[in-house]
Amino acid sequence: MNIDDIDVRALKGPDLEAALDGVAQLRITVFRDWPYLYDGSPEYEREYLATYRDNPGALLVGAFHDGQLIGASTSTPMEDHAREFAAPFRDLGIPPEKILYGAESVLLRPYRGIGLGHRFIDLREAHARALGRTHVAFCSVIRPSDHPARPAVYRSNDSFWRGRGYRTLPGVVARFSWKDLGDTVETEKPLQFWMREL
Repeated sequence: MNIDDIDVRALKGPDLEAALDGVAQLRITVFRDWPYLYDGSPEYEREYLATYRDNPGALLVGAFHDGQLIGASTSTPMEDHAREFAAPFRDLGIPPEKILYGAESVLLRPYRGIGLGHRFIDLREAHARALGRTHVAFCSVIRPSDHPARPAVYRSNDSFWRGRGYRTLPGVVARFSWKDLGDTVETEKPLQFWMREL
Protein backbone atom coordinates (compact mmCIF):
# COMPACT_ATOMS: atom_id res chain seq x y z
CA MET A 1 0.00 0.00 0.00
CA ASN A 2 1.31 3.46 -0.95
CA ILE A 3 0.37 6.55 1.02
CA ASP A 4 0.05 8.47 -2.25
CA ASP A 5 -2.97 6.31 -3.07
CA ILE A 6 -4.81 7.65 -0.01
CA ASP A 7 -6.79 10.90 -0.08
CA VAL A 8 -6.54 12.56 3.35
CA ARG A 9 -8.56 15.72 3.90
CA ALA A 10 -10.52 17.73 6.44
CA LEU A 11 -14.25 17.16 5.97
CA LYS A 12 -16.71 20.03 6.05
CA GLY A 13 -20.41 20.54 5.45
CA PRO A 14 -22.07 17.87 3.27
CA ASP A 15 -18.83 15.85 3.02
CA LEU A 16 -18.65 15.63 6.81
CA GLU A 17 -22.32 14.70 7.11
CA ALA A 18 -21.92 11.99 4.49
CA ALA A 19 -18.92 10.48 6.32
CA LEU A 20 -20.43 10.25 9.82
CA ASP A 21 -21.86 6.74 9.52
CA GLY A 22 -18.53 5.54 8.11
CA VAL A 23 -16.61 7.14 10.97
CA ALA A 24 -19.00 5.49 13.44
CA GLN A 25 -18.31 2.08 11.89
CA LEU A 26 -14.55 2.72 11.93
CA ARG A 27 -14.66 3.58 15.64
CA ILE A 28 -16.68 0.47 16.45
CA THR A 29 -14.34 -1.74 14.40
CA VAL A 30 -10.97 -0.33 15.51
CA PHE A 31 -11.83 0.17 19.17
CA ARG A 32 -12.99 -3.44 19.56
CA ASP A 33 -9.29 -4.35 19.59
CA TRP A 34 -6.92 -4.16 22.53
CA PRO A 35 -6.50 -1.99 24.52
CA TYR A 36 -9.95 -0.37 24.20
CA LEU A 37 -12.15 -3.49 23.93
CA TYR A 38 -15.05 -1.14 23.16
CA ASP A 39 -18.47 -2.67 22.62
CA GLY A 40 -19.93 0.21 20.63
CA SER A 41 -23.32 0.77 19.08
CA PRO A 42 -24.32 2.78 16.01
CA GLU A 43 -26.86 4.71 18.11
CA TYR A 44 -24.24 5.93 20.59
CA GLU A 45 -21.83 6.70 17.79
CA ARG A 46 -24.31 8.88 15.88
CA GLU A 47 -24.96 10.96 19.00
CA TYR A 48 -21.26 11.23 19.84
CA LEU A 49 -20.19 12.20 16.32
CA ALA A 50 -22.90 14.87 16.04
CA THR A 51 -20.64 17.02 18.22
CA TYR A 52 -18.14 17.22 15.36
CA ARG A 53 -20.85 18.12 12.87
CA ASP A 54 -22.32 20.82 15.12
CA ASN A 55 -19.14 22.43 16.53
CA PRO A 56 -17.44 25.01 14.28
CA GLY A 57 -14.15 24.51 16.16
CA ALA A 58 -14.09 20.75 15.64
CA LEU A 59 -12.05 18.91 13.03
CA LEU A 60 -12.91 15.66 11.30
CA VAL A 61 -10.27 14.30 8.93
CA GLY A 62 -11.12 11.46 6.58
CA ALA A 63 -8.73 9.09 4.79
CA PHE A 64 -10.14 7.55 1.61
CA HIS A 65 -8.86 4.76 -0.62
CA ASP A 66 -10.68 4.36 -3.92
CA GLY A 67 -13.52 6.42 -2.47
CA GLN A 68 -13.91 4.26 0.66
CA LEU A 69 -13.37 5.71 4.13
CA ILE A 70 -10.52 3.70 5.69
CA GLY A 71 -9.42 6.05 8.48
CA ALA A 72 -10.49 9.11 10.43
CA SER A 73 -9.17 11.54 12.99
CA THR A 74 -11.18 13.90 15.17
CA SER A 75 -10.31 16.90 17.32
CA THR A 76 -12.27 19.46 19.27
CA PRO A 77 -11.58 22.43 21.53
CA MET A 78 -10.88 21.00 24.97
CA GLU A 79 -13.54 23.12 26.66
CA ASP A 80 -16.17 21.61 24.35
CA HIS A 81 -15.28 17.98 25.07
CA ALA A 82 -16.33 15.93 28.07
CA ARG A 83 -15.99 17.89 31.30
CA GLU A 84 -14.02 15.09 32.95
CA PHE A 85 -11.36 15.43 30.25
CA ALA A 86 -10.73 19.16 30.75
CA ALA A 87 -10.73 19.09 34.55
CA PRO A 88 -7.22 17.61 35.10
CA PHE A 89 -5.58 20.48 33.20
CA ARG A 90 -6.71 23.15 35.65
CA ASP A 91 -4.06 21.97 38.11
CA LEU A 92 -1.39 22.49 35.42
CA GLY A 93 -2.34 26.13 34.99
CA ILE A 94 -3.23 25.66 31.30
CA PRO A 95 -6.68 26.99 30.45
CA PRO A 96 -8.76 24.50 28.46
CA GLU A 97 -9.25 27.30 25.91
CA LYS A 98 -5.58 26.93 24.95
CA ILE A 99 -5.80 23.18 24.26
CA LEU A 100 -7.04 21.26 21.25
CA TYR A 101 -8.14 17.79 22.28
CA GLY A 102 -7.32 15.01 19.83
CA ALA A 103 -10.22 12.69 20.45
CA GLU A 104 -9.25 9.73 18.27
CA SER A 105 -7.45 8.50 15.20
CA VAL A 106 -8.78 5.24 13.81
CA LEU A 107 -7.34 3.37 10.86
CA LEU A 108 -8.15 -0.02 9.40
CA ARG A 109 -5.33 -2.51 9.93
CA PRO A 110 -4.19 -2.89 6.27
CA TYR A 111 -3.49 0.85 6.11
CA ARG A 112 -1.31 1.14 9.21
CA GLY A 113 2.41 1.78 9.05
CA ILE A 114 2.48 3.80 5.81
CA GLY A 115 2.51 7.30 7.32
CA LEU A 116 -1.18 8.15 7.69
CA GLY A 117 -0.76 8.74 11.43
CA HIS A 118 1.67 11.54 10.62
CA ARG A 119 -0.81 13.10 8.20
CA PHE A 120 -3.52 12.97 10.86
CA ILE A 121 -1.27 14.70 13.41
CA ASP A 122 -0.08 17.30 10.89
CA LEU A 123 -3.67 18.31 10.13
CA ARG A 124 -4.61 18.28 13.81
CA GLU A 125 -1.71 20.53 14.78
CA ALA A 126 -2.38 22.90 11.87
CA HIS A 127 -5.99 23.15 13.04
CA ALA A 128 -4.87 23.88 16.60
CA ARG A 129 -2.63 26.72 15.39
CA ALA A 130 -5.43 28.13 13.24
CA LEU A 131 -7.62 28.27 16.35
CA GLY A 132 -4.86 30.00 18.34
CA ARG A 133 -4.28 26.98 20.56
CA THR A 134 -0.89 26.54 22.22
CA HIS A 135 -1.17 22.84 23.11
CA VAL A 136 -2.52 19.61 21.67
CA ALA A 137 -3.48 16.82 24.05
CA PHE A 138 -4.97 13.36 23.79
CA CYS A 139 -5.30 10.37 26.07
CA SER A 140 -4.93 6.62 25.94
CA VAL A 141 -6.53 3.96 28.09
CA ILE A 142 -4.53 2.41 30.91
CA ARG A 143 -5.00 -1.36 31.20
CA PRO A 144 -3.37 -3.67 33.74
CA SER A 145 -0.44 -5.66 32.37
CA ASP A 146 -2.11 -8.91 33.48
CA HIS A 147 -5.48 -8.17 31.85
CA PRO A 148 -6.86 -11.48 30.51
CA ALA A 149 -7.62 -9.95 27.08
CA ARG A 150 -4.11 -8.57 26.57
CA PRO A 151 -2.61 -10.15 23.44
CA ALA A 152 0.66 -12.06 23.70
CA VAL A 153 2.19 -9.69 21.14
CA TYR A 154 1.18 -6.05 21.24
CA ARG A 155 2.94 -2.94 19.97
CA SER A 156 1.67 0.27 21.51
CA ASN A 157 1.72 3.66 19.81
CA ASP A 158 3.88 5.19 22.55
CA SER A 159 7.09 5.41 20.51
CA PHE A 160 5.22 7.00 17.59
CA TRP A 161 3.67 9.63 19.87
CA ARG A 162 7.02 10.37 21.54
CA GLY A 163 8.60 10.74 18.11
CA ARG A 164 6.04 13.43 17.35
CA GLY A 165 6.99 15.34 20.50
CA TYR A 166 4.19 14.22 22.81
CA ARG A 167 4.87 13.31 26.42
CA THR A 168 2.80 11.76 29.16
CA LEU A 169 1.62 14.10 31.89
CA PRO A 170 2.35 12.32 35.18
CA GLY A 171 -0.74 12.17 37.33
CA VAL A 172 -2.98 13.78 34.71
CA VAL A 173 -5.55 11.07 34.24
CA ALA A 174 -9.17 11.30 33.15
CA ARG A 175 -11.81 8.69 33.87
CA PHE A 176 -14.43 7.66 31.38
CA SER A 177 -16.87 4.78 31.17
CA TRP A 178 -17.78 2.42 28.35
CA LYS A 179 -18.89 -1.18 27.99
CA ASP A 180 -16.11 -3.68 27.33
CA LEU A 181 -16.64 -6.62 25.00
CA GLY A 182 -18.33 -9.42 26.92
CA ASP A 183 -19.59 -7.13 29.70
CA THR A 184 -23.20 -6.20 30.38
CA VAL A 185 -22.58 -2.80 32.00
CA GLU A 186 -20.24 0.14 31.51
CA THR A 187 -17.18 0.36 33.76
CA GLU A 188 -14.90 3.30 34.41
CA LYS A 189 -11.42 3.31 32.85
CA PRO A 190 -8.42 5.53 33.58
CA LEU A 191 -7.04 7.44 30.58
CA GLN A 192 -3.48 8.78 30.57
CA PHE A 193 -3.04 12.22 29.03
CA TRP A 194 -0.30 13.06 26.56
CA MET A 195 0.45 16.61 25.44
CA ARG A 196 2.67 18.71 23.23
CA GLU A 197 3.22 22.45 23.27
CA LEU A 198 3.12 23.83 19.73
